[in-house]
Amino acid sequence: MHIALQTASQSGDEVPVGAVLVSATGEVLATAHNLREAKSDPTSHAEIEVIRKAASDLSDWRLENTTLFVTLEPCVMCAGAIVAARIPRVVFGAWDERVGAAGSIYDVLRDSRLGKPVEVIPGVLEEECSALLKSFFEAKRS
Repeated sequence: MHIALQTASQSGDEVPVGAVLVSATGEVLATAHNLREAKSDPTSHAEIEVIRKAASDLSDWRLENTTLFVTLEPCVMCAGAIVAARIPRVVFGAWDERVGAAGSIYDVLRDSRLGKPVEVIPGVLEEECSALLKSFFEAKRS
């Protein structure tokens, strides 16, 4: 989770969300952060970027036996991509009470109608992740 925080901190003008995909043996497969501003692409969330990198590097869209670490609870779009990529476990820091899709507003990841439910481990380094996001938005407002 510390790598996800470090990755998020490097995001510049982007909302500081970082993601890390790790193999079952603990190998870091890919890291990414939000790139919506840099790419002018509304789908360039950290989770989507890390899934694209890992799938490309592994030449396989099935990212089974991996764990996704992310600083902020995934949104509906990202949750859908996580389910589609067959990522079995998601660990996140801060809850997203506005658009979260891993238990706060929606629970896409654990919806068995979409396939095998994803294991969700929320609140890891929650204070640190929340503080990073809060300070970013406070600086934007001033």
